[in-house]
Amino acid sequence: MALLDNWEVVIGLETHAQLATQSKIFSGAATAFGAAPNAQACAVDIALPGVLPVLNRKAVECAIRFGLAIGATIAPRSIFARKNYFYPDLPKGYQISQYELPVVQGGALTIRVGQGEGVAEKTVRLTRAHLEEDAGKSLHEDFHGKSGIDLNRAGTPLLEIVTEPDMRSSDEAVAYAKALHALVRWIDICDGNMQEGSFRCDANVSVRRKGDPKLGTRREIKNLNSFRFMQQAIDYEVRWQIERIEDGGTIEQATVLFNPDTGETRAMRSKEDAHDYRYFPDPDLLPLEIAPAWIERVKGEMPELPVAMKARFERDFGLTAYDATTLTASLDMARYFEAVVAAAGRDTAKTCANWVMGDLAARLNRDEKDVAASPVSAAQLGGLVARIADSTISNSIAKKVFDALWNGEGAGRDNAADEIIDKQGMRQITDSGAIEAIIDEVLAANAKSVEEFRAGKEKAFNALVGQAMKATKGKANPQQVNDLLRKKLAAGAA
Repeated sequence: MALLDNWEVVIGLETHAQLATQSKIFSGAATAFGAAPNAQACAVDIALPGVLPVLNRKAVECAIRFGLAIGATIAPRSIFARKNYFYPDLPKGYQISQYELPVVQGGALTIRVGQGEGVAEKTVRLTRAHLEEDAGKSLHEDFHGKSGIDLNRAGTPLLEIVTEPDMRSSDEAVAYAKALHALVRWIDICDGNMQEGSFRCDANVSVRRKGDPKLGTRREIKNLNSFRFMQQAIDYEVRWQIERIEDGGTIEQATVLFNPDTGETRAMRSKEDAHDYRYFPDPDLLPLEIAPAWIERVKGEMPELPVAMKARFERDFGLTAYDATTLTASLDMARYFEAVVAAAGRDTAKTCANWVMGDLAARLNRDEKDVAASPVSAAQLGGLVARIADSTISNSIAKKVFDALWNGEGAGRDNAADEIIDKQGMRQITDSGAIEAIIDEVLAANAKSVEEFRAGKEKAFNALVGQAMKATKGKANPQQVNDLLRKKLAAGAA
C-alpha cells in the first residue's frame, strides 16, 4: 500500500518577497545587494535612541499593485504593529510588521499543475499580504568560532504573502510558488532573485487521515530558497510525519530547517503562536490610509496581467491555450514574442510562437540565459521568420541562419538574417524548371530507388527526396521537391 493511500497532505505557504525599492521601508538607507557588512545600516536600522521610522511610499504602492493583481481587497486603513522577539540580528528587539489589519486582504492565484494533457488548474486562496521590515543576518562562517552580525538587510521592505492551507502535494506547492514568483516579477514589485534572498518561502505542512475534517498539527519549514529544495523538503516532511504517527508518536508544532545535503528536515525550535510575539500597534507610525484615487492611479500604471494577455494571444493570434500559457510565463518572454510577431507579420504568429518556444527556448536553456539576454533580438528572429514565410529560405536553412545569429553574426542589426542569407548564398531555389532538371538527374542516377518506390516502398521516395535536397545543397523548396518528384514518378509509371 502506498504511503499516502490513507493520508491527506495539507500545505500552506508564507512567502517573503523583497520589494523593489532603492531604500528601506522605514529609512533612507540603500537596499542594494552585496555591500560590505553593515555598510547600509543607518541610525534607524540599528535602533539608535531617538530615531523615528518614516514609511516608504513606493513600498506601499508595491503592495497595492500586488493586491490588484490577485483580485484582493486593499484596506483603506491598515495598521503597523510591533512583533516582539529577541534575536542578535534584531537590534530594536521587535520587528515592525502588520497583524490585525494588513494592507492586502483575500485574493487568489490560479496555478497549473502537471504537464501536457495531464495539466490541471487549481485556485489557491490567499489569506493576506502585509508589509514588514526584514531583520539582519547572522553569519557563522569564517569568524574563528564566533558569529558575526550583518545589519544591511535590517529594514529591507518585505511583502509577506500568506495562503490558505489549500495545497495537497509538493507539486501543488511548487506550482504555486512558481506562479507567485512569476507574478511578482511580472508586476515589477520584486526581482525574484532567490539566491540573494529576494524571494523565500516557508511551508506549513501537516497530514491528516483521509476523511478527517480536522487539520493535523503543522510544522513550518523555514527559508526555502529554491523550488527544488521546496519539493524535497515537503516530501521528506510528509513522510516523516506519517511514519511518526503510524509508529504511535505525535506531531508537535515546530519550526524546522531543511538540510539539502542530507535531504532531511530537523527541528529548530518549538513553533511560536501570535500571542508569543505580544503584538501591539506601533506608536511611532500613524495608520496607513489608502484613498481610492491612489488605488486608481496605481491601477492605471499596471502592466497587462498574464491571464488577460493569455486570452488576448489566443483571440488575436489564434494560439492554443498551451502556447499562450507558455508564452506568458514571464513578461519578458511575452514582450519578446510580441516583438517577433511585429517584425515578422501578424499572419506568422504561430510560426513565431514555435520558434520562440522551440529553438530559442532550447538555446536559452542550454546556455543558461534569460530571454532578456538573448543574443538573437526579437527583430532579428522576426526577420528570420519573415524569410521562412515568403519562401526565401526553408526551415532547415533557417536553423543554420539562427545558429549564425546566435553566434553573433550581424549583432545589433535588425536585418541580420537577410545579410547572412545573402552572404552565404542561402536563398531557396523555387524555380520549377531548375528543380525539375535536378529531379531528372536524381531519377536517372537512382534507378533502383525508383523501382522500389513503384513496388510500394515509401522509404524509397524519402531517399529520392534526400538525394534531390542534397543535390541542391538544401536550397530547394522541400514541398516543391516532393510535389514535382511524385508527379515525375507518376508520369513515368503511366
